[in-house]
Amino acid sequence: MTPRHQRPLARRKLLLALGGAAVAIPAAAALAPYALADDPDTGATAAPLPLTVVNDTGTFGNAEIHLYIVGNQDGRQVRVTPDGTLALIALSDNGADGFTDYAISLAAGGETRLDLPHMSGRIYVALGGKLKFKAVTDGAGNAALQYPAGWVESDPNYGVLHDCAEFTYNSAGMFCNTTMVDMFSVPLAIRLTGAKDQTTGTVRPGGRAAVFDAIRGVEEFAPLIVDDTRVIAPGHGLDAGLFPEDYLAPYIDEVWSTYTGRDLTVTTNAGTFTGRVRGERLVFDGPAQVSFAKPSTRDVLFCDGNLAAPNDGTTGPVAAILGAALNRSTALSSPTQPTTDPATFYTTPLTNHYAKAVHAATEDGRAYGFAFDDVADFASYIQDTAPTGIRLTLTSF
Repeated sequence: MTPRHQRPLARRKLLLALGGAAVAIPAAAALAPYALADDPDTGATAAPLPLTVVNDTGTFGNAEIHLYIVGNQDGRQVRVTPDGTLALIALSDNGADGFTDYAISLAAGGETRLDLPHMSGRIYVALGGKLKFKAVTDGAGNAALQYPAGWVESDPNYGVLHDCAEFTYNSAGMFCNTTMVDMFSVPLAIRLTGAKDQTTGTVRPGGRAAVFDAIRGVEEFAPLIVDDTRVIAPGHGLDAGLFPEDYLAPYIDEVWSTYTGRDLTVTTNAGTFTGRVRGERLVFDGPAQVSFAKPSTRDVLFCDGNLAAPNDGTTGPVAAILGAALNRSTALSSPTQPTTDPATFYTTPLTNHYAKAVHAATEDGRAYGFAFDDVADFASYIQDTAPTGIRLTLTSF
């Protein structure tokens, strides 16, 4: 499987607006950029993919769990109804309380089976309460949704235990992942069958508690814990004033200082780039010249700002690899990137301890702890060009 950091990056960034603002395309549009071009077969008549949802929480009964399948099809905001059909988002869907009720209940007992139509979106799970999605008008005058933002204290869903998986399903296949990019809350696993039988995201026994314990043990990260509900990703914590905005500055400064006098090489599908700091910018020569101003802690955590990845086949892939090296704190220990040995990741005191914790919690060591975590294929992402079914399991707490 081609590493995602070596594919087009135009839609890889999370597109959900911070604070639950309305969006035109859900975050899952970032899953498989090459597969998201206009697709003549993405109409509602396309064959649905069987979706099985399994409650193995051991804590919540089926009646306490609700699903929400929301997203985008052909530029339109849509949702999946309990009978597996697509419905357009409509302002009239808001009830007397000002919010929609798009909840899909689990079967009374055992597994729940649904049909998943062609779309890009998210499968949300809410435990012990329902989520409040609000239909609003976007900047183009179309109906759109305000998504849950569990990292924002004022969000109406802040008190609800919830999480999601992301996917794109179209005529090219199924592309899906579990995600901890925004927060870690409900342990989820995906099994995708088709040309292959693949599973990702499975949290090892005791892994959820281990994440909370690991974060609690690092002074700067401990404020990211919200009771026993979730751990907020440090980038969102920084925006909320819960995480130091200069946390990674000493490490970033050392990287910039080190590569003033030596080369940093980055290899992508386009070729090998060789970089040095010149005049405060890290300048790479190679198939094309690309350069980066020194990023802030926020830029590194969000893989944005001075580390933004345009869809140009050159700057984008280099930015992704550099962002991964800074999050994994391998930029100093290895002048050749990307590094592929997970034993070398997160070994310094100043590192992304959040990403470290969620990777340690999964059985296969793969997780989406930051936006460029797919560099060298360490993200909890799987795909199949001939899918026959997808299984989402809420695993034990």
